[in-house]
Amino acid sequence: MRAIGATATLAACLTAVLMFTSMPAGAEDKWLTSTSLTDPSVEDAPPFERYDYVNPDAPKGGTLNIAAFGTYDSFNPFIVRGTPAAGLTSFGGVLWDTLMQQSLDEPGTSHPLIAEAYKHPDDYSSATYRINPEARWHDGEPITAEDVVWSFEMLKQISPMHNRYFVNVTEAVALSEREVEFRFDQKGNRELPHIMGDLPVLPKHWWEGTDANGKKRDITAPTLERPLGSGPYRVASFRPGSEIIWERVEDYWAADLPVNIGRYNFNRYRYTYFQDDNAEFLAFTKGGIEDFRREVSTRRWSVDYDFPAVKDGDVIKREFTSTSIEAMQAFVFNMRRPRFADRRVREALTLAYNFEEQNRTHFFGLNKRFSSYFERSELAAEGVPQGQELEILEEFRDRLPPELFTEPFKLPAFDTPQSEREHLREAVRLFNEAGWQIKGGRMVNKETGEPFRVEFLGSSPTSEVIAGGLIDNLRKIGIEASLRIVDTSQYIQRIQNFNFDMVTSRFAQSLSPGNEQRDYWSSEAADIPGSRNLAGIKDPVIDELVQKIIYAKDREELVALTHALDRILLWNHFMIPQYYQPTIRTAYWNKFGIPEKQPEYVGVDIDSWWIDVEKEKALAAKYRSQN
Repeated sequence: MRAIGATATLAACLTAVLMFTSMPAGAEDKWLTSTSLTDPSVEDAPPFERYDYVNPDAPKGGTLNIAAFGTYDSFNPFIVRGTPAAGLTSFGGVLWDTLMQQSLDEPGTSHPLIAEAYKHPDDYSSATYRINPEARWHDGEPITAEDVVWSFEMLKQISPMHNRYFVNVTEAVALSEREVEFRFDQKGNRELPHIMGDLPVLPKHWWEGTDANGKKRDITAPTLERPLGSGPYRVASFRPGSEIIWERVEDYWAADLPVNIGRYNFNRYRYTYFQDDNAEFLAFTKGGIEDFRREVSTRRWSVDYDFPAVKDGDVIKREFTSTSIEAMQAFVFNMRRPRFADRRVREALTLAYNFEEQNRTHFFGLNKRFSSYFERSELAAEGVPQGQELEILEEFRDRLPPELFTEPFKLPAFDTPQSEREHLREAVRLFNEAGWQIKGGRMVNKETGEPFRVEFLGSSPTSEVIAGGLIDNLRKIGIEASLRIVDTSQYIQRIQNFNFDMVTSRFAQSLSPGNEQRDYWSSEAADIPGSRNLAGIKDPVIDELVQKIIYAKDREELVALTHALDRILLWNHFMIPQYYQPTIRTAYWNKFGIPEKQPEYVGVDIDSWWIDVEKEKALAAKYRSQN
């Protein structure tokens, strides 16, 4: 999925192809086009023609106006330095195509894009991709195997995320101008041949060339030179930190491929940047600056959509549903700080979070609390460990919390008038066990007298709503709790360099976890700036489980291993789980043509919408006359 519209589902879509099924004998001799790791019959089905939810006759034209938050200073999304512009992601965004496109409508399914087909041997020791002979860069040059090899080598070198994602890929070799073989250092990793399709392909000849001033380009550095791409859009104009406009490529080489039929219908995407979410919402109410928004504020959704355009039917509120796993959102402890290293301290801090009160006073009772890192899926651990999961955990029993084996994991519930007092009293007891005590109204270390301090890091006033209640409760037990809000650039840099005490973050998952788990939880990732192991987890048990997950022999074993991982993450209290919205809440100006249905898996595909010219004219006339 491109980085337009429903961005909250992007990372889940990007890892969705990792489901397991057995491959037929002789797979290394069989070129695969559309493939499914959940439904083997896809390989023998008629060729994929298009997504069934799109309108293949959708008209092209018009501008989609979108708000972006913060700022940007680079068109290079692959490095830690700089803040990339809206529309770009570490998987290419709207500018660079990938080898394959993961389906927006079916988990575990991928379709051809730059690569028209791929194959792998029965032992999964390599994968070979065959490039579509029509694949072209925007300058008309062909996309070659040499570009693929160069992209792989550079991304492993400059991108911490890609380095870990493809850690078991030892080399990429151009077998011919159109074929590339990726070679792996181990056998039996069933996901690896498929996730190579996620590789964004970059133009070697452009990056190794010189700019208009004769200066050699440097892919290891931020840049504001408009890069050469291969995707459906190119940069039309930009004002760093304020606006970027993407224009549809009229002669886009892949416009008629099945994955693109009925999609990418807008002539332009215009992103306008805001520093304040209230100002952003006010702009939306006036029209012309933001046409579509994913509403993440439950209070705003419940109270503030009463402006005239809503009452007149010119702004539509609509909720969509998705079958994908809900991305965990949580307060993350930075365990690189010694005061968070003790599990008892982290559990004590968890006991102070009153979700029920927050949901009642701020969220109108509409949000639900996470109880798993794999929420709303068969991968979520439930009850006490049994069967194959128990067998897996027994190997690590002496290194796990003993209650993990005997009690279902439950987060504290503030469901009675006495709950707060009881939970805070238990929190104080745990702090005391861990070497802290309340003295003079302050929580201090028994040996050093050092006060316990915790600073929450945020990037917008919304952070006050998210963390405010927890901060108040922590102060009740003598903790010096505070919130620091910084600008977006500083926020990103501090997150990438792990310079925080606690922060709210999200962790997207797929229905079949794999290589990405290294980036989230491994000891190695804990020390690499830019990794997703924000908590700084260094646990040999988790390292072993992640490896077992990656090399699970079948779906049954994968589910059991993931249950075990989920349970260990929960019982170690590495994070304080927050809440999620059970539906995708959107609001948009009534200027669009929309397919009758949207993709079940991701919920919303804004790229399948189009501008309804008559509706747009009517809105323009009405609001021009009012102004």
